[in-house]
This record gives sequence, C-alpha cells and structure tokens, in this order.
Amino acid sequence: MGKIFTPTDSDFDQSDAVVIGGGIVGTATAFWLSKAGLDVVLVEMRDGLSTLTTPASAECFRAQFTEPAMAALAKPSIEMFEHFDNVIGIPDYNISIKQQGYLFLTDNAETVDDLKENVAQQHKLGVTDSEFLEREEILKRFPFVSPSVLAATFRQRDGWLSCHETTQGFAKGCNARFFLNTRATGIQTDQKGVCGVETHRGILRTRTVVNAAGPFAAEVGRMVGVDLPLEPVRRQKVYIKTSVAIPSDAPFTVDVNNNSYWRPEAGGVIIGWVDADEPVSQPAERVSTDWEFPAITLDKVKRLTPFFEEIEKTVRQPDMDTSAGYYMYTPDDQPLIGPVPEVPGFYVNCGYWAGVMLSPQAGKWVSDLVTGEMDPKENPLRPTRYQEGLGKKGKTLMSH
Repeated sequence: MGKIFTPTDSDFDQSDAVVIGGGIVGTATAFWLSKAGLDVVLVEMRDGLSTLTTPASAECFRAQFTEPAMAALAKPSIEMFEHFDNVIGIPDYNISIKQQGYLFLTDNAETVDDLKENVAQQHKLGVTDSEFLEREEILKRFPFVSPSVLAATFRQRDGWLSCHETTQGFAKGCNARFFLNTRATGIQTDQKGVCGVETHRGILRTRTVVNAAGPFAAEVGRMVGVDLPLEPVRRQKVYIKTSVAIPSDAPFTVDVNNNSYWRPEAGGVIIGWVDADEPVSQPAERVSTDWEFPAITLDKVKRLTPFFEEIEKTVRQPDMDTSAGYYMYTPDDQPLIGPVPEVPGFYVNCGYWAGVMLSPQAGKWVSDLVTGEMDPKENPLRPTRYQEGLGKKGKTLMSH
C-alpha cells in the first residue's frame, strides 16, 4: 500500500524513479512504475494529492476522439475505470463511476457532416459503440433537448467519476511513497543524465525523473534546460445548487456550436464553457474566477437545453460556486509522453486538457517506456514529434 506523508530528512535516499506532481496523471504514473517493480517516490508541493488542477476538472471521460493516439489512450483508460477495484487490487473500491454517456449536440446544418465524419473515424479507431443520431432519435431519447437540434453523437460508456477517489486509489494500490508538502526546486544531472531531484526538504538520488507537474510542467522542464511547448489556459466551471428538476439520468451534454457543456451533479448541475478567446496565462496555485462567468455560461447552455431558463430565473448568487484550473495545450492539442532524448532519464507526462480521462493508460505508457516494454518509436506522443513533422491537430470537437 502506498505511503502518503510529509517526509523528514531520513526519507531522502536513493530511488529508482521520482515523479514530480501529485495530480491524477502523476499518481497514475507512480502506480504503474511501482507495479513494474520500481522503487518510486512522488513529490507533491501541496498538502494533498489531487488538490490543484485535477479537482477543478469536470471529472469526465470519453472515448469519442478522432486522433488515433487519443483514442489509444482513452479506450483502455475507460476499461480501467470500469474495473478499477481489480486494477488497483482493492476489492469493492468505489470511484463513483457514472456511465450516462457523452452527447455532442448541434443545431447548425454546416456541422452535421462533421459529426457524421467524427463517428466514422471513431469506428475506424476501434471506438465502435459511438453513434450518430438524427433529430427524431435525439428528441426521443433525450426529451430535454430543444426541438431545434439537428444531429448529435453519443456514446453510452462515456461518463464521469470521482477524481479524488480515483487518485487516492492509484496511491493506495501500489508501493510508492508520496511526499506531500515537498516542492521540487531543481534536477541534478551528470555526464550520464539525470542523477537527482532537489526539493526544499532534501535531495532524492535517482536516474529516472517523470515530469507530471501539470500547469507547472514547463517550469520543471526548464530545470534541465528543456523548453517544452506548453501553454496554460485557465478554464472555469460552475456548480449550481437548484431545486429545479434536472434530468438526473442525462449524459454529459455539449453544445458544439458554442462550446458549452453541463452534467447532473448531486443537488444540482455542473455547467461550463470553453472560451476560445481565453488567453494563455502564467500558472498559479490560486486561480481567479470571473464574476460574470455563471451568467454567460447559463445563457449558452440554455440554447439547446431550454430547462436552464427556469434555473436562470430562480438561481441566487449563494447557490453558485465557480472554480477554475488550467488546461495545458500543446501545438497539436495532444499530451507530451515519454523520454526527452537530450536529457537521459528525463521523461514527460504532461500537456493535458484531458488529463483525468487519459491518466490510467498514459501512466502505463510511461512505465512501459521506462522499463523498455514499449519502444520509443511506437509512442506517437513522444515529445520529439514536432521536430519530426508528426504533430498534427485532429478534428475532435471541443478540447475540454
């Protein structure tokens, strides 16, 4: 069982691998490295795992991707979520998984063919249970949708879960040590490559470091003189407590024409909006929110799901809680995974806007790359892909 604690001087020793960052991506990476038989230490600057960007997410997962690498991560990740207690070896461990589906809606005739093409591409990538739906079928299955809708894509096995319980499960299900309140301040190298991680509490000797520092991953890259192509962009979401009846069995519902989304949540609903004009910003531990964000987002989600008009009329300020975190964007909107050739022993697992949903398989990929189970050339998300001319954006709708 993983040990989660604030270390003392005597805990700083030699280890096979050090993971920097204790969100869901870093914790899943530590889990798989430990399962591969390595002695692993994870360092997290805050006083708990999964307390920065991970809980600011909508906690959702989907396999509806058009990019081969994203689908290759998403499919097995969802299978791990579905059987999470078996994966971590803790019987009946509960991550509150809800597979109510993901529904992408459009009322714009110009977008209909895009949705149809997306489903065809998903089927080619092995996601054979996604569906293209036309208006009558949508209104029959999802009566809360506006009659103005024209088309949708849907996959029943998509959904959401508890990020906190999932992260804790990865930590509990392995033998790694998780150092809390321990900030990485530098990475030491010698003629062979990485040789240690400096923290404000002490130095960990190691030949393998994985940068899973989320919004602070670029900062960690600079510790070894590497400039990672990462852009942090703030993303906000709102929880609304309401007595208005929310369809509790509804899927995660997305309006692809204005990039808004919502899903049921105990006692109310979560709503959000991916603002394409939100600027790149410097990451911080405290992320500000905009006072007008709930009103703007309510206006957007009511367009194709009109029951939000009733919520808009009745909601009061104390019933709304806005939170924010960061999406990390790369030039092709896909994560950076694998070794950085110019610094032997330095690996990256960062650059996510979809970290929660891809974390289980991404952590496994990193472990397989470290142990030699996976050939670096077989890894399509290697950080060298841009120099190789391979980094190209796909047609996945709404990177959220």
